[in-house]
Amino acid sequence: MGEKKRKEEAKTEFVFDRKNYKFMLIGIAFITLGFILMTGGGSDDPNVFNPEIYNWRRIRLAPAMVLLGFGIEVYAILLKPDSKEEN
Repeated sequence: MGEKKRKEEAKTEFVFDRKNYKFMLIGIAFITLGFILMTGGGSDDPNVFNPEIYNWRRIRLAPAMVLLGFGIEVYAILLKPDSKEEN
């Protein structure tokens, strides 16, 4: 009987539900995609200016994707778990 009680106590319970972790992974994907979209546009020669660095993708789209990803992360953390009745 004591062994059964120890096994019940040893059950680990995650902080978040499966739905929370899904949203967290989606948020991480958005953040990663935003940073990937920000890369590039530099020049190999430091004396030559490349206007590619100021295009729409790097100035508008990529930061919006990163901010959206952080918003999804906050939502995933604050998402209330489904109510389960304990017997």
